[in-house]
Parts: sequence; C-alpha cells; structure tokens
Amino acid sequence: MLKKISDSFTRLLFTLLAIYLTYLLLRYPALSLEYASTGLFLWFRKMIPTLLPFMIISGIMVRMNLTERFAKFFHPLFHIIWGTSLNGSYVILMGMLCGFPMGARVIGELCHAGKLSEKEGAFLLAFCNNIGPIYFISFVMSTLSLSGNYVPFLIMYGVPLCYGVLLRFFSGFHSVRENAALCHINSSPSLLMAIDDSIISGLIGIGKLGGYMILFNLLNIMLLPFSSLPENFLSLCNCILEITSGINRTGINGLYMILILLPFGGLSCMAQTYSMIKDTELSVSHYFMHKCIQTAITAAIYLCLLCFNASSVYIP
Repeated sequence: MLKKISDSFTRLLFTLLAIYLTYLLLRYPALSLEYASTGLFLWFRKMIPTLLPFMIISGIMVRMNLTERFAKFFHPLFHIIWGTSLNGSYVILMGMLCGFPMGARVIGELCHAGKLSEKEGAFLLAFCNNIGPIYFISFVMSTLSLSGNYVPFLIMYGVPLCYGVLLRFFSGFHSVRENAALCHINSSPSLLMAIDDSIISGLIGIGKLGGYMILFNLLNIMLLPFSSLPENFLSLCNCILEITSGINRTGINGLYMILILLPFGGLSCMAQTYSMIKDTELSVSHYFMHKCIQTAITAAIYLCLLCFNASSVYIP
C-alpha cells in the first residue's frame, strides 16, 4: 500500500515538474535557447576533443586484450597501494588521467567483458572517476585565476587517491583471489573490427554525454523565477546541476565553492556515470555516497587552511 502511494506521489511530482519546465520553455524561449546552446557548445568544444579520442583508444585496447600489458609498468606500485589487479591498475591510469566519465566507462567496459570483477569495479568507481587534470589545469585554474598555483591541484587528486587507500584497508579489499578466474584472455577481434566497434561505441557514448550536458544546462531555467534569491545560492545550484557551466557563470567570485564541489562533479556527471555503468551490477547510489564523502573531506581541508590563515597559499 505504501509503495503504491509512494509511486503515485513520485509520478505526480514528475508530472508537475514536466508541466513547470514546459511553461518555462514557452515563457522564456530566448533564455531556453541560450542555456541549451551553452550545453551544446561545451560538449562540442570541450568534451568531444578531450574525451572521444580516449574513448576510442581505450575501447580498442579492451577489445584487443591490451589493457593488462599497458598497465604492467605501473601495476607493481598500484597493487601495493590499492591492491588492484592488472586491469584495475589500467582503470586507475585511465580514470585519473582522462577525467569524467572515462573512469566509469572503462570500469563498465571491463566488467561487461568479464575482465574485472564487480567487487573491484565498485571499489575503483569510488575514487577513479574524477575531473580530468587537463580540464582542471586548462579550464578550472585559468577561469579561477589560479594559474601557476598547484595546491588546489594536489587537493583535487590527493583526496580521491588517499580515499582509495583508506577504502582498501577499511573494506579489506583484495583483488588477486577474486580476479583469478578473470585472468584468461579471450580471443581478440581483428584490428579493423576493434577500431570499427570502438568508434561506434565511442560515438554513442559521447552522444549520450552531449544529451546530458544540454539537458542539465537547460534545467538552469528552473531558477529563473527565483532570481531574487542570493546570488551565491543561485551559483551553487548552477554548479550542482552542471559543473562546467556553473564555473563559467560563477568564476572567481565562487572560488571556494567551486573547489569544494569539483570532487562531486555535479548532477550531470552523476547521470553520465550512470549511463556508463547501467549495463553492470555497479551501484550509482554507492558512487554518489563516496563522492559526497570526498566532497566533505575536501571542504574540511579548505576550512582547515582558512582557519590556519593559509589562504595566501592558493588564492591569487
């Protein structure tokens, strides 16, 4: 009975939200076009050039069974620190270097191919799907006038990496036995077939991400009737919905807020992550929980720096 009431309430809520959004689209057509165009522009100029090549190359490596060879050089160190398998070490490399949502995509591909256990995939997803360093240095640091100052960079990537170490020991994660059955090598397709499949898969993936960016940018229109609210609150809502457009709109005026929210990545990144793992047994709710914890840790670090008057270290 309670479930039926809950389902009915949920349907009513989403129906009212759809009506509200339709009204706003008709009431503010020019702004609706501007918000949607912003999402399309960011996708075309930022995501396609930075993510699509990695999606295609990583897809080829997964299909050609090359991921373990690629990770062999770093695996001994990564195995000591995080207890990963060879494919798990590959996930750390791709996830930390390529940025949202490549970590989730690689985990999803390897789990789907039977080359990574669901348990190790869940462990890696907790800390290997972050804002990419190229994006952070070229866009975030320049927008926030932090060029040449790398304390925020160290915090941004030090928190998830250390969180992974703590998570390993608190959860008792070990990969060797659990992945022993996954070490067999499947027959590889031809190179041309792997390239063709990877291009198609990459285009589908990048197309989904574009849809999410356009949608979540467009959702900013929901805030228009509340323009009298404090600017900081509206900026916070923009960043929570879609982090890139939020940074564009807020700039240096929301320095601390942006630096704290970057580990979370925004609801758009959450939806993109779900899109990458929905064909596996991995849980987006657990991923959401881990991201909230890392965001809280990041906030505590910046609060400590402020309390100790260390703001001059990282504020221009």
